[in-house]
Amino acid sequence: MEDMSALLTRVADALDRMAPPVLAMADPAMAPAYVWRQGVLTATTHFRPLPLDVLTGIDQQKQILLENTRRLAAGHAAHDALLWGSRGMGKSAMVKAVVADCRKAGSDIALIEVSADSLSSLPALFRLIGGMERRFVLFLDDIGFEEQSPAPRLLRSLLEGGAEARPANARLYVTANRRNIVHRDMREQDDPINMRDVVDDRLALADRFGLSLGFHACDQDHYVAMVAGYAQRLGLVFDPLDAIQWATQRGARSGRIAWHYVQELAGRAGRSVDGLE
Repeated sequence: MEDMSALLTRVADALDRMAPPVLAMADPAMAPAYVWRQGVLTATTHFRPLPLDVLTGIDQQKQILLENTRRLAAGHAAHDALLWGSRGMGKSAMVKAVVADCRKAGSDIALIEVSADSLSSLPALFRLIGGMERRFVLFLDDIGFEEQSPAPRLLRSLLEGGAEARPANARLYVTANRRNIVHRDMREQDDPINMRDVVDDRLALADRFGLSLGFHACDQDHYVAMVAGYAQRLGLVFDPLDAIQWATQRGARSGRIAWHYVQELAGRAGRSVDGLE
């Protein structure tokens, strides 16, 4: 009997060693940015967004989102925001940049990045940060839902009207490649239900956002201006024709492509991009 008890003790000890450590909950009043994952709030160790003035070609969207974030930081009425459109046009970079800009101006506001698979645990996050004087931007990046996913209805409830709607000191900033977020296809037109009802249901989530900002593919002049803005900030010289060729080889023009080209420029010159990141 004693041998069996000792064996069970050794097995239990081995299982304890194999189990992942329990993550400690970060203090939501301290760090500039966090990640919410598996019901645990973790402070980020590296939060240095691109400066807001470096993001070019999207000035109107930038000003609108910055003003909304300033209102949130000041405790005034502010909107949840949907940033949708072309890949690589600065949607995610802008969300981080406006929070950093408000912090630089002295506002006590923080960013919390939330993954799509953590939506069901958001009520726990709301309870953690609700009632605090501090303001929060809850950042859901590159969201997209498949047709049968229950997540869109959950997010709609969190945005507006649900029992666990987000607290007054927090707003959701969501980025997506599609305005309606939920996948659509031509089969909707063959649906036995009224087609208008199907489309309205798909758009119901997008309509919950007070702000909806579109980001569209840039033309050649805007792309070169983006490269120039990055290059000037880093003290790099570039040939516009070389920058255009770089984009042509990748089949797209965007802020992301411009940034990749400037990283290539810095590498050629034996420089780093730490002064801008």
